[in-house]
Amino acid sequence: MKLIPIGYPLNMASVMDAGEELSIAIGHFDGVHKGHQNVIRRAIEAARSQQRKSAVLTFHPHPKDVLSQGEQYGNCLTPLDVKLERFAELGVDYTFVMKFDQDFANVSPERFVSDVLGPLGVRHALIGFDFRFGHRGAGDADKLASLGSELGITTEVVEPLLLNGKKVSSTYVREALSDGDPELAQHLLGRAYEVQGTVVHGHARGRTIGFPTANLGLIAPYVTPRLGVYAVFAEVGGVTYSAVMNHGMKPTFKDGETAPVMEVHLLDYAGDLYGQKMAVRFHAFLRAERKFESIDELIAQISRDRDEAQNRLAQAAEAIVSPTKRPV
Repeated sequence: MKLIPIGYPLNMASVMDAGEELSIAIGHFDGVHKGHQNVIRRAIEAARSQQRKSAVLTFHPHPKDVLSQGEQYGNCLTPLDVKLERFAELGVDYTFVMKFDQDFANVSPERFVSDVLGPLGVRHALIGFDFRFGHRGAGDADKLASLGSELGITTEVVEPLLLNGKKVSSTYVREALSDGDPELAQHLLGRAYEVQGTVVHGHARGRTIGFPTANLGLIAPYVTPRLGVYAVFAEVGGVTYSAVMNHGMKPTFKDGETAPVMEVHLLDYAGDLYGQKMAVRFHAFLRAERKFESIDELIAQISRDRDEAQNRLAQAAEAIVSPTKRPV
């Protein structure tokens, strides 16, 4: 996949080879969930059938970060680097990352089509059913089809994918994580929900009670799941370990934390993890975080959490080896 950062107005000398025709999926695609994957795969299929190249046009930063007058939009499911990895895995030929700034926010639907899609060589545009574009979201699917037809661009709207009677969406994934349901999030995403970070120094209390933990300093403002204890897989140095993670405020120790902390205990690991990069994939919610009356009570509960996590993750590993089909 070729990555091409762009801005408005386009600098065509840096965009791509002249004469290339594209089938392009357009959207922010936070999470790259199954609904997003449908749009992108359809763009790839259309490109192949029409002897064109496939592409994705996405936007960074999130439009709401620019339009919310200094107030950040919030947390992401997939930071840009991870999103690009997902596009590449799907087999896209090109990804254009449009810098979303105030200049681009002011572009009219007409200018978006004539000044961006036309010069990029777009011949077929794939969008989700709720796609909006242009200044103040003035453009919709019908507008894109009308404007595009004047430049020989066809428009295809990909209908939503439904699960449990609800459309698969970034909002649905966020709700699942907020509810402490990583298994539903995994089904919506087509993969386990993952956060990445670097192991940083904490209070080292886990080591003193026999359960050393790695404190994860996240690389991005991720959407974080419900507070509590989880069975997770943790990848360090290319090796994946079964682990149990506490995501919370550590109420037993009264550390005065003002933000949740992710502490990961690898079940079969001995060594120094400080400074190493770690990816954590959420598998199952085990219990809510709570305060314990004594350290001994906490130790006993952590032992039970470790055993339950080990059993749940062993079952998950077995399912990967012998997968069963689940409905989409």
